[in-house]
Amino acid sequence: MTLLTIEALTKNFGGVRAVDDVSFSLRAGELLAMIGPNGAGKSTCFNMVNGQLAPDGGRVLLDGRNIVGLAPHEIWRLGVGRTFQIAATFGSMKVVENVQMALIARERLVYRMWRRAESTGHKEALALLARVGMAEQAERPCGVLAYGDVKRVELAIALANRPKLLLMDEPTAGMARKERNELMALTRELAHENNIGVLFTEHSMDVVFGYADRLIVLARGKLIAEGDKNAVRENPRVREVYFGSGRAAEMN
Repeated sequence: MTLLTIEALTKNFGGVRAVDDVSFSLRAGELLAMIGPNGAGKSTCFNMVNGQLAPDGGRVLLDGRNIVGLAPHEIWRLGVGRTFQIAATFGSMKVVENVQMALIARERLVYRMWRRAESTGHKEALALLARVGMAEQAERPCGVLAYGDVKRVELAIALANRPKLLLMDEPTAGMARKERNELMALTRELAHENNIGVLFTEHSMDVVFGYADRLIVLARGKLIAEGDKNAVRENPRVREVYFGSGRAAEMN
């Protein structure tokens, strides 16, 4: 089932066309990698999908509904979660409290004196942390965690909204090979288990070719290739782009 459809998406910054008539689709339960050199338009595409940037042309359809023009929080409530290249957690708060904050936002809860926020959603938060392998560290402040563990907490926070679509911007940036493989294996498992569509950008080709079901490739704002890893790896236009950036060997 098609979850996300991008139709002729376009964005200009002054005289520069950052995204040029880009179209693609994503199925529920699928991991779709968006790759390309720096400046290809990947982050701009991401920011248009989740409402942080308004496109100059085109449509973003979520379950058939055009979400262009909606604010980021409205898109979030429709089931679009996001993780960032630099993990977004509250370092002074406990791990479990970070997840509880997301649960409170999901339920739009308003507190009175007799209902303490610290007890709300505690059991569900612990269950989410257990699912990402972080239950044993639930009572520790996020600020003392290793970076790979912070990324797991961020994933639990994203799952708290029960997303149907998860946007992951450079999810393994700054991580060692073992950590990034563990994180992406977990992401793939959760996506298939919960029928979540995952659109992610990534510079580590071992992650892209190891975990993506399909790939799309951008260069200078245009979509130049899409398909499975073998089709993309052998595409002459893709190889030309990566030869130019000195990274074609990573695709072998």
